[in-house]
Amino acid sequence: MCGIAGVVFKDKDLHPVGRFMTRMLDALQHRGPDSAGFALYGGLGLREHEYLLNIEVKEKPGLLDEVKTKVDTAFPIESEEIIPSVENYIIYRCKVVLESFSQLKPLIMDVDKIDDVIVLNGAHSFEMIKDVGLVKDIAARYNTEDKMGTHAIGHTRFSTESIVDRYHAHPFQSYIIPDITVVHNGQITNYWKIRDPLERKGHVFETNNDTECIVHYIADKLSQNYSLEEALEQSVKDMDGPFSYIVGTPNGVGIAKDQLGLRPGVMAENDEVFAVASEEVALREVMDTSNIEQISPGESRAYTI
Repeated sequence: MCGIAGVVFKDKDLHPVGRFMTRMLDALQHRGPDSAGFALYGGLGLREHEYLLNIEVKEKPGLLDEVKTKVDTAFPIESEEIIPSVENYIIYRCKVVLESFSQLKPLIMDVDKIDDVIVLNGAHSFEMIKDVGLVKDIAARYNTEDKMGTHAIGHTRFSTESIVDRYHAHPFQSYIIPDITVVHNGQITNYWKIRDPLERKGHVFETNNDTECIVHYIADKLSQNYSLEEALEQSVKDMDGPFSYIVGTPNGVGIAKDQLGLRPGVMAENDEVFAVASEEVALREVMDTSNIEQISPGESRAYTI
């Protein structure tokens, strides 16, 4: 199952994308109760070289201070926030200033070395929110309805592989180039055939989840100067299995569907909004769906702003 959704506001202004994506994902809740996640673009308002880290920290004496010291020693912490505990874990969010994007992944890997700590993500142009549980509960905990932005993607998960936790919730992110995310419904059956050459090129995989493989694949293509449209088209040729996925970038979203059309996907568009989702019921939360389009087998499409 799983439900995927994406929305783009064409005027590039800030809109309540968190509210729209929350409602879209809630409409898709029947497709997966295990976890849900959002990548909300354009609303963070960070200055150049500023990055927001989301770090899961187990509640035990001294551990949060150890995390703060580790981060602050490498790059001074500009601001911080703590999301209250659920199941003995907190989410520590801090803003740091790096000299370059290339320093982000080494910082994340260094913090990840601390026991009972995992960095969920680091980003400049989007906010990642993902957690275990139902959409409405996650939305209330992270105040997603108040989040502004230009575009967003989201996911509600029915787990068919890998464990159910915050880290394995979607979206997945690659650090090959800045701020590329993916949400996915289905399976990539030639997973190792896709993953092996990427690892040989230096991509670092943190899980065996096939969604992570997709985001690395797309980021790799974009790093080779493929356009998003070209990367999506090539992915449909290279990947086997039943799948539909949405990719988020700082400039828009893209959708791709397997050549046999074994996973659902629909799109709708008007003068203000482009939206895509697993089912029409989600699109109705954004716009009138009288002009809905079914995504055809093997089709890919990108919408950039």
